[in-house]
Amino acid sequence: MIGLDNLKPAQGSKHRKKIVGRGVGSGHGRSSTRGCKGQKSRSGDGSKKVGFEGGQMPIFRRIPKRGFNNSRFRREYEIINVNDLNRFEVGVEVTPVLLKEANLVAKIKLVKILGSGDINKPLTVKAAAFSKSALDKIKAAGGKTEII
Repeated sequence: MIGLDNLKPAQGSKHRKKIVGRGVGSGHGRSSTRGCKGQKSRSGDGSKKVGFEGGQMPIFRRIPKRGFNNSRFRREYEIINVNDLNRFEVGVEVTPVLLKEANLVAKIKLVKILGSGDINKPLTVKAAAFSKSALDKIKAAGGKTEII
């Protein structure tokens, strides 16, 4: 009968800790299971820095670096010209979602309206940014602009 007085762990679930460096007779003596010579056989953890190439000049240091790189904080805009807005009906509220449905932008993200071309319909345009000439042309056509 099983009771608290005669419980045992399952067969094979308990292992003896490997003891190294206690003589050749132990089976883990001499090189203490580390193999022969080299970096990983020495004391310390034997690890290398990220990008370490065995003493060779790392590729990150070989490649020339020049100028300013703002890729971390860069704001990428989808660009639309005012002449592309002529395809919408009069009085329509043009939003990034509507531009995506019309296949004028690839992604619904920051959209900037530029002033290339002419617009001849009064539209309400909502975008993240407008150029000065785009603002003037939309207002001249009787439309409104809104920064979102």
